[in-house]
Amino acid sequence: MEYVKSKIRDVQDFPQKGVLFKDLTTAFKDARALHIIGWDLSQLYRDKGITKVVGIESRGFIGGSILAFELGAGFVPARKPGKLPADTISCSFDKEYGKDTIEIHRDAIGPDDVVVLHDDVLATGGTMAAAYELVKSLNPKKIYINFIIELKSLNGRAALPADAEVTSLLSY
Repeated sequence: MEYVKSKIRDVQDFPQKGVLFKDLTTAFKDARALHIIGWDLSQLYRDKGITKVVGIESRGFIGGSILAFELGAGFVPARKPGKLPADTISCSFDKEYGKDTIEIHRDAIGPDDVVVLHDDVLATGGTMAAAYELVKSLNPKKIYINFIIELKSLNGRAALPADAEVTSLLSY
């Protein structure tokens, strides 16, 4: 993961002044870094019986799709309101910079599914906590939570369910 770390760009004052943004797009565009991320993600869940990976808009679509492909699982997008074409369920939440809402298709997850929720970065945890509640409401067998990067100083794990198994490839 040291190679991947070397490919992550820091962007000062994005998306607002005072924030140091960890930009994974520079790692995603590097073939070796992207391969390492995909491989390491898949190794975390290879023996867990994963049937669906839920990727959170938008950078969570990248790692989530790779993870689903590597595990032979289906991919489910969790999106902003109005972006999904069929019947959805939604959850609103507080973010670092205001309120937001996330949706998934009502028929995306079933009771026989074992799910990994994936996003690129764990900051304050609001987005993932909302995604967890959405997926949990569909009664899957098991839910795992995963990130590529965890920003420890923001204590995002505190917003996530205490009984959830949470993993991150990198911590800052």
